[in-house]
Amino acid sequence: MEKYLYTIGETAELLGEATSCIRFWSDSFPKFIHPKRNAKGNRLFTKEDIETFKHIQMLLKIEGLTLEGAAKRLRGDRKDVINKAKVLESLKDIRQQLVEIRSEL
Repeated sequence: MEKYLYTIGETAELLGEATSCIRFWSDSFPKFIHPKRNAKGNRLFTKEDIETFKHIQMLLKIEGLTLEGAAKRLRGDRKDVINKAKVLESLKDIRQQLVEIRSEL
């Protein structure tokens, strides 16, 4: 069963980033990331938020854009960003499979 809300630690683990980075991105992109808050005030992210984080990660880490540049790309035509993120995810999965095959040899 898939979860509906993810903690900041779980989100950071899924993305391979530090929790401080997730917190910073959450604060830097308030138009795109809408965390829920629990009774303690901790951030909780939906699956859509995590997908947006993946897009932000791709724009910042791979394409080397600034925060402002990434925000402009997200405000514009997101189809290109979404397609690139899907391709990147597929390539990561393929790489992982190849690493597993190599270790079995």
